[in-house]
Amino acid sequence: MKIGIVGSGAVGATTAYALVMRGVGREIVLVDVNKERAQAEAADILHAVPFANPLHVSAGDYPDLAGCGVVVLTAGVGQKPGETRLQLLERNAAIFRGIVPQVFQFAPEAVLIVATNPVDVMTHLAARLAAEFGVPHGRVVGTGTMLDTARFRALLGLHLGVDAYHVHAYVLGEHGDSEVLAWSEVSIGGIPLEEFCVVQGEEVDEAARRRIDDEVRNAAYHIIEGKGATYYGIGSAIARLVNVILHDQRSILTVCAPVEEIVGVADVTVALPNLVGGRGMISNCLFPLSDDEYAGLRASAQVVREAIASLE
Repeated sequence: MKIGIVGSGAVGATTAYALVMRGVGREIVLVDVNKERAQAEAADILHAVPFANPLHVSAGDYPDLAGCGVVVLTAGVGQKPGETRLQLLERNAAIFRGIVPQVFQFAPEAVLIVATNPVDVMTHLAARLAAEFGVPHGRVVGTGTMLDTARFRALLGLHLGVDAYHVHAYVLGEHGDSEVLAWSEVSIGGIPLEEFCVVQGEEVDEAARRRIDDEVRNAAYHIIEGKGATYYGIGSAIARLVNVILHDQRSILTVCAPVEEIVGVADVTVALPNLVGGRGMISNCLFPLSDDEYAGLRASAQVVREAIASLE
């Protein structure tokens, strides 16, 4: 079980470290345009192996991706001061046009995981590029709102005094400002949120919902302001997704992949509860939403659709 990671910056290196800590796969190859950085990160992570799980970690180039079951894309550039979102999109799109063909040239059977932001648009672009190699859209999966969903679960669990593992909640749509927290379908250990609150004498009033919504939606801004980047959360999310794919676990995760139509918006990529297995995304499992949530998801999908159109 060989895993490739293209991009050995903070997210790529943290992903590799998380894979080692979890014992996912048997071999990890880091590929980066900065070969010295890739070699240094691979060596540093390899030295953690004796304290964790037996994986081989190395740096390489695209031909070394041969045999990978999963390839993770974290490569890309950050936003420059004064740069518009569209300009950032165009720069990262140019990078992807150089990377994706090389990945499938040497790892034609791999499932491609996209983590580069804006992840919804970049996943859509990667799927189009992969299609030129006969790769079905389901084998290109973006991390979507896995991290946002984890934040939602963690904050709500903290509010209720419940382990986040037993908080079942989803964030849908864009991985960004227009995302939708699906409060109507939250459950705690299988018990609907409102019923749980009655039984336990807890309360999640409107003020608490606004606070949690704000903290989930703006978490990245606060973290970046404090330390320059986010990587532990997303690295852990990617490691979880890789494990699901390598072991065909058929888990429901809020990843993103291209769909022909969702809530009236055609040809778009947004995060939904999706069934994920050994060959990537199997199907979406969108559950009934409230009217406001449907409207929010439609608006979010339109935001992403407009960004995709800017690259066409």
